[in-house]
Amino acid sequence: MISKGGSEALLQALMNAAETAQPDYSILLPLLRLLAKVGQRDRKFGLKVQNLEAIDVTLSLARKNLTHHLNLIHCLWVLRVYASTISAGTKLGINGAMELLFKVITPYTKKHTRTVRAAIEVLAALLKSKSNSRRAVNRGYLCELLRLYQDWHRCDTSNRCIHVRRGLLLCLKHITNIQSAREIFLSAHGMEILFTTAQDCLDSKPLDPIVTTVAQILRKCYPKRPLPLATLCSSYSFSLPGSVSSESSQILPEDDYDDDVEEVEKDLHSDDLEHKEEDDDLETDVSKLNSKPGLDRPEEELEQYETMCPELSLTLQELETESEDKNGSEDVPGNLPGPYPQVIPNAAFRKQQHCRHIDQSAMGPDTRETAFKTPVQSWEKKGNCTSPGLEKRAMGESVQDADTLGERDDLCRSHASTLHPLLKEASWDPRTFRTHCGSYFSPSSVRGVGASDIVKKLLERHQGDIPSHSPHFYMARAGSTKSILDYRVLAFPDFWGHQPPPHYQSLLERKYGVQRAKIFEDVCRLIQPGDVIDKVVFDVDGCSPSDTDAPDCLRFFSKFESGNLRKAIQVRKFEYDLILNADVNTIQHHQWFYFEVSAMKPVVPYRFNIINCEKVNSQFNYGMQPVMYSVKEALQGKPHWIRVGYDICYYKNHYQRSAAAAGGARGKSYYTLTFTIKFPHGEDVCYLAYHYPYTYSALMSYLDIVEETRDPKKVYYRQQTLCQTLGGNPCPLLTITAMPESNSSIDLEQL
Repeated sequence: MISKGGSEALLQALMNAAETAQPDYSILLPLLRLLAKVGQRDRKFGLKVQNLEAIDVTLSLARKNLTHHLNLIHCLWVLRVYASTISAGTKLGINGAMELLFKVITPYTKKHTRTVRAAIEVLAALLKSKSNSRRAVNRGYLCELLRLYQDWHRCDTSNRCIHVRRGLLLCLKHITNIQSAREIFLSAHGMEILFTTAQDCLDSKPLDPIVTTVAQILRKCYPKRPLPLATLCSSYSFSLPGSVSSESSQILPEDDYDDDVEEVEKDLHSDDLEHKEEDDDLETDVSKLNSKPGLDRPEEELEQYETMCPELSLTLQELETESEDKNGSEDVPGNLPGPYPQVIPNAAFRKQQHCRHIDQSAMGPDTRETAFKTPVQSWEKKGNCTSPGLEKRAMGESVQDADTLGERDDLCRSHASTLHPLLKEASWDPRTFRTHCGSYFSPSSVRGVGASDIVKKLLERHQGDIPSHSPHFYMARAGSTKSILDYRVLAFPDFWGHQPPPHYQSLLERKYGVQRAKIFEDVCRLIQPGDVIDKVVFDVDGCSPSDTDAPDCLRFFSKFESGNLRKAIQVRKFEYDLILNADVNTIQHHQWFYFEVSAMKPVVPYRFNIINCEKVNSQFNYGMQPVMYSVKEALQGKPHWIRVGYDICYYKNHYQRSAAAAGGARGKSYYTLTFTIKFPHGEDVCYLAYHYPYTYSALMSYLDIVEETRDPKKVYYRQQTLCQTLGGNPCPLLTITAMPESNSSIDLEQL
């Protein structure tokens, strides 16, 4: 019918019937119903209406039938189809359609509710046009819509007029697409009105459309703010070769929020979820080291392959000499009491101190040399023995490093100042692990027990609880890792080691309505500011409060390898906003997180909001959970990263990104990842991460293990330094293949 010109014929018939002195409504009403149905399917219906000038005719019919609701509702149905086209809707607004509609829309009434509903739907369609929205704001219609919604909400106690109430909310949603409307909405206390009325609807399932629309309006009208940071640049900067270092300029989000519509996504559900997150543990096995260092194979067998490659022609004497040279020059980390083992700072720091020699073998082009090697003979299938010589040497040099650096190092942490010896067999005392960094390096003892003694006692007590890992071996490798920040602390999971979870964890089933519940809690901060603490409890850029300054809040820390928490703000008693640090030399890339939290109360729901995420969506909306590592659990023989948290959702927030941070696009917002955790133990030290952390130090120590524990009769392995990274760390290049069966020319050619 449309392709044969049916729309034009119906419109022409409408024009002819309406222009008569006494219109025949027995013909007009069926004609209007037919036009409303056909117009919904005709993509060019708005253009045809304007060409035939049917807009004025339809408006004239509506004005003549303001008191005749049967005829009026037919006219409103056709006007709703007209308004679905932006150009036709703009023409309707110019011709006074909104004034007509406000004569039909009245405060709450039990009569003619179908007509009122149709008029509200037409008005909502008209307000999709920005010109109509500006016209409505200038004439004061926004405040009138708020009053109408309040009246209908207050009087419709039986919830029979849900469509009318939601239609009024859609009008508010469309009109607030422009900045001037949002400003008037805020000044008219629209946030408070909608928030208060929505609280009465949260417990009723049929009222979900109203609650969802209210949440969309509140999020859109929430005043846009920059992140609570002095600058968006990363806290750490690195001078690239050939570039002139300069101070990072202060980059703040733009103040002008354009009139572009900020579409707010609805509450997401995971009932039909098909995405699954792989939970395979990424940790490598670095245990079962034999106690006696030596060659993996006899010298005679190595000499047989002298013609194949220079790596296989090393004599036993050369290897021993190389090992002795490295033992004399390798930097070995200092003492590591508790969850904060100390690591020797990077090369730049050592040059300033004039107290250490840099291992030149890690920087040289010789392919036979690597940054650090530990001679290990083999892995044993039973037992978890590490090399006693290695551990003694690592611990001995740790004390020597402490004597050298302890006098000039500043405190890099603010925790409890008391260090208790681990002499009791009772439960773990968390205060043992909360001490000043200066105590770690200080050569003096604390209460008669040195820091190294405490580490020894700790490892002796829990020797059987550290499977597949050697703390001294890992911290030796971490000590040679260079970083922009002088990391002097190892995260406890890296130091202690961790295992795969004891059992599989299924995807978290998301509770319905959790996202909008979180949105309403966020809106409470704006309309009820007296309940907001707004206290900074951790800040990488400035001085973090000491433990004594914040006795009733969590303590955060992230100054370790792969840690990237920049700022923590206590919002409410058990709620915290977290800001992640950007990648080095950038103002963006915030998604991964890894940080430490402590001083918690058991079985108390703590809510964490990571407020500067950038992706438009996340697997956290589909059942993924963050991972947690508990120090108390690890000391009890369960060193696992486990999936934790509930009420998890990922949504757009009111923090606005600058054009530079958003890749040139204005008005983009950050996203919030929120989750709630009940910690199983009080006064524990826990680590939270996006996924199982895997650091550069873990990779390099694993490569050392692979080289020393391979079967040299079957596997040919060579590790070379492809290049040095900008930070001065070796980038390894591996060659792994089958060992030639013989030294014949055919086998060597195949190699």
